[in-house]
Amino acid sequence: MTEKTSSAGGEFERQPVPDSALLGSGKFWGMYAGEHAAGTEFMIGPLFLAAGASLADLLLGLLLGNFLAVLTWRFLVVPIAMAKRLTLYYQLERIAGGSLVKFYNLINGLLFCFLAGAMVTVSASAVGVPFDISFDVPSNMFGLSNPSFTMLVAIVGIVIAVVAAGGYERVARVANIAAPWMIAVFAACGIVSLAQLDATNLAALTEGRFWSDAVTFVQSHDGEQSFGFWQIVVFAWLCNGAMHFGMADLSIFRFARHKASGWAPAIGMFLGHYMAWIAAALLLAALIKLQPDLALQTVAEGAEDVGLPGTVVANPGQLAFASLGWAGIICVVIAGWTTANPTIYRAGLAFQGVLPKTSRTAMTLVAGAVATIAGAFPNLSAQLLGFVGTYGTVLGPMGAVIFVDYYLMKKFGLRDEYATHSGTQVNVAVMVAWLLPVAVGLYLIFWKGLFAAYAVIPCWVACGLLYLVISKFTQKPSVLQATESVTDPSNPGL
Repeated sequence: MTEKTSSAGGEFERQPVPDSALLGSGKFWGMYAGEHAAGTEFMIGPLFLAAGASLADLLLGLLLGNFLAVLTWRFLVVPIAMAKRLTLYYQLERIAGGSLVKFYNLINGLLFCFLAGAMVTVSASAVGVPFDISFDVPSNMFGLSNPSFTMLVAIVGIVIAVVAAGGYERVARVANIAAPWMIAVFAACGIVSLAQLDATNLAALTEGRFWSDAVTFVQSHDGEQSFGFWQIVVFAWLCNGAMHFGMADLSIFRFARHKASGWAPAIGMFLGHYMAWIAAALLLAALIKLQPDLALQTVAEGAEDVGLPGTVVANPGQLAFASLGWAGIICVVIAGWTTANPTIYRAGLAFQGVLPKTSRTAMTLVAGAVATIAGAFPNLSAQLLGFVGTYGTVLGPMGAVIFVDYYLMKKFGLRDEYATHSGTQVNVAVMVAWLLPVAVGLYLIFWKGLFAAYAVIPCWVACGLLYLVISKFTQKPSVLQATESVTDPSNPGL
């Protein structure tokens, strides 16, 4: 079984995965280690410090939030994935209809491109260090950096897009080789930073003066901010909301031979979203102590206009170089690259779903171009604390549709997989149930200042309930009364 087969673009896109293609747990542990200890960690970690989180809140909040994320993957995603053995996209097509899923794919692909764009920025920040190309962040959200850095982003983006267009096997092979080394470098970043901060004993760690001094420094230049315990918990839990609450990882776990594979996200959460985030935050604290002038260059001009937590824009390349020299530079480049590559690849698949007659290679290159354009605006990468929550708010509710369709529709006398049985291209119940809560969530985020991750679960619950209620009024009696005439994909033998 190849890595390609286990991707969302593998050989079983429109049929259940057969028993002969199932994978053992080891395949999943390796994938999640590489996926979640990567480029985003260099950006997100420092943003916690910049947003004013206390060290105690960060240590405990991330612990609880990541634990909740693992439980969600294991008990929400895995049971449905192993029962149906279908990709997210094909399950949604059977429930929502082909035309509605094309719209979903378009939104999904664009959001993937913005995430990949942040990673292009991360890699370019590291490539620029040895060439003395500064990572200038303009005050305007959609302002460009200096011409040299913008050109560097274009070059890095082209290279990443070309590699991603080569196919999933090449992308996965590079990521699997790099993952163990990157995890070791993240750990080294944390250890070296603690030494630079003179926090090498229990008393210094408990007091946390090195951390509070760094927070004070940032806020003296960037304004007062706070990022409390429960905000950290919710962010850690739901920053991957599209993958677990949104059921995107049905496409991954449909290959799981055993339910124990569902614990594999733990390695990504606790090595990547715990150890690596904290280590990356310590890089900024160490730079503030040792080279405050350089740290000041990472503060966005006019940051008070941005309005989201984490308005301090850390330069990942500079932070890693100050701690580990060339090893840090190489790690940032590869970490950004190994995150952007699979993300652009997935975006290409999503765009191909919108235009099925196009080639995957062409759509991957289109996705790479969009990601490169996004990467040219440095302020976008500074908004990852808000963006990943918004991403989960938009895509997460579709997971509620799958959950309700699998567990509740028949119990309420309704037809599951209604689009397949009725022949409709747009299931109105799904469309309204998805778009209405998302519209309210986006209004609260962008116009009322709600922290984006807070909207994920309310939108998910509202979507599930609306789907159930609206289906009661929109499903045709003729479809409800019809005998089963289509093979149930979760029971291939029928």
